[in-house]
Amino acid sequence: MKSKSKIFFQGASDISPLLIPVVPFGIIFGVIGIELGFSPLLTYAMSFIICGGASQIVLLQLVSGGASSLVALTSVSVVNSRHFLYGAVVSEYLDDLNLYWKSILSYLLYDQSFAVSYQYFKKNSNNINRHYHLLGSGITLWFIWQISTLLGIFLGAIIPDELGLSFAIPLTFLSLLVQDFKKLDHVFVMLVSGLTAVIFYTIPFKAYIILAATIGLLASLILSIFKKRKI
Repeated sequence: MKSKSKIFFQGASDISPLLIPVVPFGIIFGVIGIELGFSPLLTYAMSFIICGGASQIVLLQLVSGGASSLVALTSVSVVNSRHFLYGAVVSEYLDDLNLYWKSILSYLLYDQSFAVSYQYFKKNSNNINRHYHLLGSGITLWFIWQISTLLGIFLGAIIPDELGLSFAIPLTFLSLLVQDFKKLDHVFVMLVSGLTAVIFYTIPFKAYIILAATIGLLASLILSIFKKRKI
């Protein structure tokens, strides 16, 4: 049986290839936070407390755009709700841990760490020290995200305001959607959500974001039911 340290460093090694896009994403977040007028401390606090990538940029955009606290928090919660699914999936491998360990690992359960550690859990389900893999992968990603954010904050403080880097927000989200353009049903859901956001842009409290996401989910559900009936 591998030692705890070997499993830890295997987790760090397994997640390393997935960290390549994390660095520019973290830098962009730090730069945008400063560009939108947030203090360096508040910008970094988001990465330390939320540590959620896309949800942090959503929060920046909503707060800077004048959205209410309720809408901002609800939107961030919706974006991060996928972590409930991650937790449910890995719970069968971590159920024997105490509350202390579960609290730490839940904080370190990110998209990339879930992807690599879940594969390890399935192959090493009998290893009582398997949770050290998630500890290694999660801490590695956390550290890289914090450093990237700090670098972005530093760059944001020295880059002239005339460059207007706030345009990086929509570009960042567009880059996340590129892969989804290959499937027609994904494009359909995106169009429905986008049109809903445009049509209801003027509703109070910037709630058009939540409404667009809800309508998009309904469209996806209807499309899924329709495809199953055809099969």
